[in-house]
Amino acid sequence: MTYTRVTVDANQMGGVPCIRGLRIPVATVVGMVAEGMTVDEILAAYPDLEPEDIKESLQFAAEAVREFELPRTGTL
Repeated sequence: MTYTRVTVDANQMGGVPCIRGLRIPVATVVGMVAEGMTVDEILAAYPDLEPEDIKESLQFAAEAVREFELPRTGTL
């Protein structure tokens, strides 16, 4: 998949994947969703974000996890 909203720049935020060159890490957005925040709550907290940024952050995170082999023992 090609990501148009997730950017990685070694000179910004230490190369952490961010949204559209903003200093908003993908992990921050994904964490907010994981905590149960709604799209509207996230957009209120980060007015520079757009709904598509949140969607692509989740897609990016899903693909990143897909790249790793998880241990097959007990619970994580």
